[in-house]
Amino acid sequence: MLWQNDNAFRRQACRRGFAVIVLLYLMTVTGCLVGPDFRPPQTKVPSAWTETAAALPSEPPLQDLVYWWTTFNDPVLSSLVERAIQSNLDLKLAQARIRQARAARNVTAAGLGPTVNAGGSYTRSGSAVETPSGTENNTSNLYRTGLDSAWELDIFGGVRRSVEAADANIQAAVEDRRDVLVTLVAEVGLNYTDLRSFQQQIVIAQENLKAQRHTAEITRQRFQAGFVGALDVANAEAQAATTFSQIPLLEAFARKSIYRLSILLGREPSALLQELTPVADIPAAPPAAPVGVPADLLRRRPDIRRAEAQLHAATAQIGVATADLFPKFALSGSIGYQSNQFSSWVDWVNRFWSFGPSASWEIFASGAIRANIEQQKAVQEQSLIAYQQTVLTALQDVENALVASTKEAQRREALAGAVDSNRKAVQYSLQLYTEGQVDFLNVLNAQRSLYVSEQALVQSTHDISTDLVALYKALGGGWKKEPQ
Repeated sequence: MLWQNDNAFRRQACRRGFAVIVLLYLMTVTGCLVGPDFRPPQTKVPSAWTETAAALPSEPPLQDLVYWWTTFNDPVLSSLVERAIQSNLDLKLAQARIRQARAARNVTAAGLGPTVNAGGSYTRSGSAVETPSGTENNTSNLYRTGLDSAWELDIFGGVRRSVEAADANIQAAVEDRRDVLVTLVAEVGLNYTDLRSFQQQIVIAQENLKAQRHTAEITRQRFQAGFVGALDVANAEAQAATTFSQIPLLEAFARKSIYRLSILLGREPSALLQELTPVADIPAAPPAAPVGVPADLLRRRPDIRRAEAQLHAATAQIGVATADLFPKFALSGSIGYQSNQFSSWVDWVNRFWSFGPSASWEIFASGAIRANIEQQKAVQEQSLIAYQQTVLTALQDVENALVASTKEAQRREALAGAVDSNRKAVQYSLQLYTEGQVDFLNVLNAQRSLYVSEQALVQSTHDISTDLVALYKALGGGWKKEPQ
């Protein structure tokens, strides 16, 4: 009868203990959250861009932003971008940081649950006892094993705020990877355009060098015939030598562009020499670029989204610091076996258990807790200012790219006309020179002007393409939503 009453008492105690644990768990999960709740900042942006050229549509097709490099219709550029996305080391580093942030979040979230430790020990002790017959040594053994558990209850939400901050840090890491991706794709586009521009400048220099050497040969023949002086020969040869001196410099620039592209693809500098050394045209910019409205930047630009996530994390940290103002509650318990005899170590009669709540409250810390709260508020303020600065910088990036793209198109049109006129001038001046109607200075000036204008036209073509790349980057193009 006593045995039945003892069992009934134990069952009743277990039910009460379980009910207490469930109640405390609900208090942990649904308890109050101290500190401010995060609300996305309300940022004012212009309703439209300052540059409103008709060639810039206001509604951007999403596909054009995600895969903007395909609008250049250059298979080599598309291949380079795709390979860079797969193998770039900076991108892999950013991906590793996402995994680190997720693991750190799991570590933080573990604080919401209990911890259980298993342990065991064996102790042998002895003491000397004086007896009438002499000194005797008494020895004893103690065998002990069991489980110890502890659970700090998150009544005021300090741990939950830490988890909230960790979630925001994960989002910041994700946006950082997207920002690296946007920058990477743009860098591939810029360096590839640089390479093709240098190659085209080399072609122009070689063509002009050929024409200038031909002119120098004509001048030497006229000198030998006594029609002109040695000064004309010297000027013609100097002009050709000056043009030739530009070619090794341009070749060095082209080679460095190939090296940079190789590194962006995560390969050794010389890996792409055979593929990219053959001369090709500068990738032609499409006639229009999708720009959307300024508000689109808040959801497209990864750096803005990252700054918002960092602001969220800083806001949650205020709650973590505020929770230290309140008492902390915990449950601890242990269960196991202990015995002086190894043979009866785990017998039911040798069991032991303990369970009980505890509380602690740091009521005086010389102002450290409130100082920490003020510190976290200052960090949040800095994060807000950084977010606002990031938005302004993004608006400036787009405006700069828009005005550069629009004005460069006008400049290129003028340069194309200048090249046509200079080619005619070279033809006419050389014809008149051979007829003896003008001196060699006219030919020299015409050839110089043609070379300068042709190089400027190539540079302008390059700038139009790079301005468009900069515009796509400023708009946050180059990434798409992927499973997180």
